[in-house]
Amino acid sequence: MLIRWLRTVSRNNLARVNMTTDAPTIAIDGPAGSGKTSVGKMVADRLGYKFLDTGLMYRVATWIAIEAQANLGEQASIISVVESSSIDVGVNSKGLSTISVGGVDLTERLHTFEIDSVVSTVSAIPRIREIMVAEQKKLAGNGGIVMVGRDIGTVVVPDSPIKIFLTASAATRATRRFEEFGSSGEQFEFNEILESIEQRDKVDSSRSDSPLRPADDADVIETDDMNLEEVVARVMDLVVEKMS
Repeated sequence: MLIRWLRTVSRNNLARVNMTTDAPTIAIDGPAGSGKTSVGKMVADRLGYKFLDTGLMYRVATWIAIEAQANLGEQASIISVVESSSIDVGVNSKGLSTISVGGVDLTERLHTFEIDSVVSTVSAIPRIREIMVAEQKKLAGNGGIVMVGRDIGTVVVPDSPIKIFLTASAATRATRRFEEFGSSGEQFEFNEILESIEQRDKVDSSRSDSPLRPADDADVIETDDMNLEEVVARVMDLVVEKMS
């Protein structure tokens, strides 16, 4: 019943405020395992918005580098194979983001521990970020989209009136990833995932180009003691409030 109420109220308010706001892009940022992708998908669905997980763009760049056996210790090697690849970002019939390389849809193949353990290194390369951010700005240009990532509110759409930053302790986020990997058939030790999360946090937060941090005017939501529905409800409350 709570979901139906949120859907009805949010759509009614959206219909009323769109006359003056032109459906702004909604930015949802946060570290690995903070729940931003799951939350973003549900928020987009309830608003009738498109959805883009910008992390997929960095994940596919990482996939390209791994598949090409590029030297992951040399930025020039990674940049070379990524720049020579054909990457297509789209939206499927359900409004969810898809990503393909050379016409092959890789969307469902990019959430692996191997990519998780390397993606922060690839995404920290300034040239890679330059390419991806330019494309993300284009995709955000028409509004009516929920974008999730690590620098959406600070870099991609800093003027958006709706910026959310989701966070949780490393242990909580590692537990979520542990359960995700287990449900997909991948088996890893919890401590291995926790170490990977902590390392990604360190790299993402300390990089010189677009470090992970909340925008100054972002609403920060700590999700340790919240389930998915509770987080979505909180985000929807903020969306309705800021668009009214």
